[in-house]
Amino acid sequence: MKGTITFFRIITGFLFIFSGLVKANDPHGLSYKMQEFFEVWGIHGFNEWTLLMSVLMNAFEIIAGFALLLGWRIKLFSWLLLLLIIFFTFLTGYTYVTGKPTNCGCFGDCLPITSKTSFLKDVVLTIMIGFLFWKRNEIKPLLGNRVGTGFMLAITIFSFGFQWYTLTYLPVVDCLPFKKGNNIPEKMKMPANAVPDSTVVTFVYRKEGNEVEFTADKFPADFSKDKYEFIRRYDKVVRKGKNNEPPIKGFALSGDSNIDSAQYVLEQPYAVLLFIEKADEAGSGWKKKFEKIYTVAKSKNIPAYIITAASGDKNKLTDGTAFNDITVYKCDYKAIQTAARSNPCIYLLKKGTVLNKYSGQSMGMIKDELNKLPVQPPPATVPAPEPTVIDSTIIQN
Repeated sequence: MKGTITFFRIITGFLFIFSGLVKANDPHGLSYKMQEFFEVWGIHGFNEWTLLMSVLMNAFEIIAGFALLLGWRIKLFSWLLLLLIIFFTFLTGYTYVTGKPTNCGCFGDCLPITSKTSFLKDVVLTIMIGFLFWKRNEIKPLLGNRVGTGFMLAITIFSFGFQWYTLTYLPVVDCLPFKKGNNIPEKMKMPANAVPDSTVVTFVYRKEGNEVEFTADKFPADFSKDKYEFIRRYDKVVRKGKNNEPPIKGFALSGDSNIDSAQYVLEQPYAVLLFIEKADEAGSGWKKKFEKIYTVAKSKNIPAYIITAASGDKNKLTDGTAFNDITVYKCDYKAIQTAARSNPCIYLLKKGTVLNKYSGQSMGMIKDELNKLPVQPPPATVPAPEPTVIDSTIIQN
């Protein structure tokens, strides 16, 4: 029995520590996953709290894992772990049954696992933690009270300090599709082994006050326009595909119109992209740093762009600055959240490949990299201006 207790403690403790560390590497990732759950459940007003909740959850997993391994305050942590794993099992079970969200984000973006695997993992953990809870009085601390408390204090400081670092300077290990070295246009393509959804055209008609559905090859024998009133048609998924989404989705860049300029930007020999999801949340300290970057980029004939989620933010971002002539594009906020784990976040691209990226805190390092690049030849042609849309009529500028 003692061997079983020790085995369960080691497996459970290391799983919680690993899970917490993987997510602490990118607290924003769990924060966005929480927002997905709230959207599915129709719960509003919590989005501004999800980052704090993410940081606390990640820290607790690390702390609880070490507490279990050391047997520190085991009566308290056995209760907390039991309640937590019951909650996790509910979440992963809900995701597995409903398919919403597509996964629970249990191990972050670095180790994506299916909803079924997540659920089965939590079922096994529930059994092991339930056993440890039952035998909690037989678990003795490995360290003395003072030494154990000091060690756990150090773990607590590390748990929060590590997350402060990753939130300030971007994840230590970048597992996102926009990571350094990746070519963005390639990641926008469908995977080579993608299997598309199998669909069938389905019609919806009204007959005698009731809606009836049937496919194109199974029209009713008594079908006639007098008996059936057409309502709609849609493509019904009869078999889900596999791996049929590109790693990067929604990366479209548009100015005042809805014309996508992403391809033009990604084809530039070199380009600087400054991602700012929301101007009001980015502060103003980045502007002086970016003015220096923009000056160097212009001297090298390297185009620079600002990418934001709100088109109305242009004046807030550029008024009164030395870069008020910069091109500002709007992009889907989820694409920006994937690309930029800080607000702001700056990229240096070479023909669409990410040479480097930095958070707003260390964005000045881009200037040093620009200084090392040769002066580029001026663009041979200037791209045609985007059309302006007025009263649904396109007028070429």
